[in-house]
Amino acid sequence: MNKFGPKNAVPLAHRLALTPEEVSALTGVGLTATRQAINTGALSAKKHGRRLLVMRDAIGVWLEHLPDAKSADGSEAEPY
Repeated sequence: MNKFGPKNAVPLAHRLALTPEEVSALTGVGLTATRQAINTGALSAKKHGRRLLVMRDAIGVWLEHLPDAKSADGSEAEPY
């Protein structure tokens, strides 16, 4: 145990980097789509050994670059 306590003692909101699973849970985007975005480079990630880590800033950039929702006629899509 280090001075921060158990390994996962730092709250998700305070972490500088997140796993793909945590990014998926935080954004509401499915894990498969999150991993695909990492694999295509749309979502920037770092490798630490075998682990993938996504920096918090990269999540915002990725979400900002997603296309705007439009309906078939070009008008804004209605929310659920």
